[in-house]
Amino acid sequence: MRKRTSPTIPERAIIAVPGFENVLRKLDQQVALRDQSKSTLQNYGRRIALFVIHFNDLPENIDDDQINEYLAALARDPKSPSRSSFKHMVYGLRYYFRLMGMNKRAIALPSLKQDTKLPVILNRDELRELFKAPRLLKQRIALALIYSAGLRGQELINLKIGDVDFERKTIHIRQSKYKKDRILPLANYMVHGLKKYLGAENPHIWLFNGKDISGKYSVRGLSWIIREALKKTTIQKQVNLHSLRHSYATHLLEEGVNIVTLQKLLGHADISTTMLYLHTAQCKNIEAHSPLDTLYHELRQKS
Repeated sequence: MRKRTSPTIPERAIIAVPGFENVLRKLDQQVALRDQSKSTLQNYGRRIALFVIHFNDLPENIDDDQINEYLAALARDPKSPSRSSFKHMVYGLRYYFRLMGMNKRAIALPSLKQDTKLPVILNRDELRELFKAPRLLKQRIALALIYSAGLRGQELINLKIGDVDFERKTIHIRQSKYKKDRILPLANYMVHGLKKYLGAENPHIWLFNGKDISGKYSVRGLSWIIREALKKTTIQKQVNLHSLRHSYATHLLEEGVNIVTLQKLLGHADISTTMLYLHTAQCKNIEAHSPLDTLYHELRQKS
């Protein structure tokens, strides 16, 4: 007998406010027309659903004072120190009001300051300790692969077995953020580890199988892996799954990879996003000098 699952937050909102089903349909249509990712639809849909459940009504029927009071409560929530619930709710409502042609109400929502905090970077000793911590081979390989290629969590779970080319030592990332493909180098250490993992686990289609209906692993599952692994280490930093990608970018800069190459490896649309890592990398300082000196110095070395 199949186990009954409790309704999702959007499903609860549909039950509470029947008009919300039309909202989800419009959201789905807009995401398709704008060629945005499904995760965008899920995020906005979930936030608006939480709002609808709270007020038992659609956002356009709630006055601005009530909305501001609700947002202020989210901003003060001690369970969300980064104010992420508040920020994502503002993003969701802004998207909703623009979708409904209510630009003035979208503009009236609180403005959000850009987060200027630098990302947390793991040093090499901490990474070695972290990769040893999980008991299961699958978990160790998943964490190591994210760091080794600077992957987003979603990119890892979308990898198919055929996307890894052991002969050419490449990883093919397909239709990731901004709907772009990119080819990444496969680390020599990962070749051995992945072959051992594939032989032991024998996954089907997806490189990492999970309990999702699609057969893929979940980002939530990956986040759980790193949280549990951290408990077994001496690492005191506030680390999450994305810290592995931040560490990859920082370490490559420190090893001499130029910023334009790093932008391509990370799949950033704007190089200003990549330039954040110039503040985290500990690169060698080269004293100001004339290139004329090095021009002839190279000749002396060759002779």
